[in-house]
Amino acid sequence: MVEMKPFKIISKVNGSTVELGVNPGRRLIDILREDLGLTGTKEGCGEGECGACTVLINGRPVNACLVLAPEMNGKEIITIEGLTPEDELHPIQEAFLEAGAVQCGFCTPGMILTAKALLDKNSDPDEKAVKTAISGNLCRCTGYVKIVAAIRLAAAKLAAREGSI
Repeated sequence: MVEMKPFKIISKVNGSTVELGVNPGRRLIDILREDLGLTGTKEGCGEGECGACTVLINGRPVNACLVLAPEMNGKEIITIEGLTPEDELHPIQEAFLEAGAVQCGFCTPGMILTAKALLDKNSDPDEKAVKTAISGNLCRCTGYVKIVAAIRLAAAKLAAREGSI
């Protein structure tokens, strides 16, 4: 096997600048989990079909299993660990708990980050918009009813929070 020369990456991950020398064939999910210890990003299918590995890259939801190391250079990456400070829950996380949208929890980080991307663009999505946004995130435990309700609840929580500022 031919050893590839390390590729230098400088990215912002969860608000901190990260500089790494990595094999250019490595995937973002592996770098996050193995090199940076950010294990909230889960690998489900490894083919970009399930959404369990969803992270935000420059604010857009992306399957980390499909992103190669060079593609993360110069980008801002948010994982579930970077959504809020350690001792706080984001309103989306609160809504998922309150609505009972968390079952086994495997898909939850990807669902929450997908919901954040949606709510950052559309502060009051209807049911159809929510379903469309999460269509790339699979959940084996629920019928999605509670997940959709949680995202709509999160929209209300965020609106109330902005109204009180």
